[in-house]
Amino acid sequence: MSENSSGINNENQVSLFEEEHKVEYEDSGNPLEVHPWDPEKIRITTKHFSLREVVDQILDGDIDLSPDFQREYVWSDKQKTRLVESVLLGIPLPAFYFNQEIDGSYQIVDGVQRLSTISAFMRDFHCLRSTHLEYLKDYDGMKFSDLGTLETRRFRSTQIVVHVIEPTTPTDIKYDIFSRVNTLGSPLKPQEIRHAMSTSRSRNFLSSFVENKYFDEATDFNFWKKGEDGKPVRNSGRMTDREIALRFCAFKTSSLDEYREFSSLDRFLVNFTERLDGKSSETAISDEEMDALLSSFERAMEAATYILGDSAFRRIEDGKRRGPINRAIFESQSIALSAFPLDQLLDKSNEVREILIGLFQDPDYTKSVTVGTGAPNSVKTRITVPIVQLMELLNDQ
Repeated sequence: MSENSSGINNENQVSLFEEEHKVEYEDSGNPLEVHPWDPEKIRITTKHFSLREVVDQILDGDIDLSPDFQREYVWSDKQKTRLVESVLLGIPLPAFYFNQEIDGSYQIVDGVQRLSTISAFMRDFHCLRSTHLEYLKDYDGMKFSDLGTLETRRFRSTQIVVHVIEPTTPTDIKYDIFSRVNTLGSPLKPQEIRHAMSTSRSRNFLSSFVENKYFDEATDFNFWKKGEDGKPVRNSGRMTDREIALRFCAFKTSSLDEYREFSSLDRFLVNFTERLDGKSSETAISDEEMDALLSSFERAMEAATYILGDSAFRRIEDGKRRGPINRAIFESQSIALSAFPLDQLLDKSNEVREILIGLFQDPDYTKSVTVGTGAPNSVKTRITVPIVQLMELLNDQ
């Protein structure tokens, strides 16, 4: 869906607050449980690739740069130029980490920005600037095609060291490796790791949820910001938007008993992502199920906009100023609203609003969306209580 379909009519609709002010910190109470690694199950091999081989595989789609979650970390022109200069000087690059899929394709665990820069330079999409060059000042203004034959051949033949995580390595171990080895300035968030480990099927699916006018309106354009040119651009909040969409889908299609089988909320979401990609031992989510999930999500977003307005998915207590978006409240309210026909909800919109806002006066409900949100009892409370109360209201019609 194009960004023009978002419904943004003017720049004033875009919040200028930083992401951490827009999405409430969550205490899930049970981070991904990491068991001791079994050395017999870990398969990491070291390979050597030339830059020519790597770029060819990127262009052929055999290496997935998966850049979406790193848009906020796009390198500056100075960083790009210094990297290219290092290659031209023959300075070895730090090792890369790739994850290999069963079909032989690769995902980049560590090194996305470096390989994106090298690929762009070798395709003449990056130009060297003397202001950023430390030693090769004479290369000012040069693109790859401007290099001499010998330099071009040497650049393409440059070898890089790649540690490859083989397909037989268990998912939990891969997840932990992603967390440990990525060298970005900030550690990757759980959804960024899930995204990097996933395929285009789940990525495109979740994108259709959040690059969506109904989602934009229901979240009060929370996931937009002003770009450098002053125009609105999407701001995923380090994949927070995709995480809450994923949580909606996972809890919408799973029972509490199924949730209890997992050691943590993170592991539950990793498993559901694998089901979306058809990589889980469990039944894959079909195209028809995906369509139904998107339809129910959009209906819930539309209902939230009309009934809750800018209070949707936020804690409202004693009439005080609304707080930031809360992940647990998002799944609680959206799943409840998705359980009923839109016309029924709108016919009693005032009563529906009173119920959903009134839940914040219930200590048990408030606890379920603020403390230990990953605990099964918390999940049960925030998912079932609003549905039961809305059912009692709407069944009286």
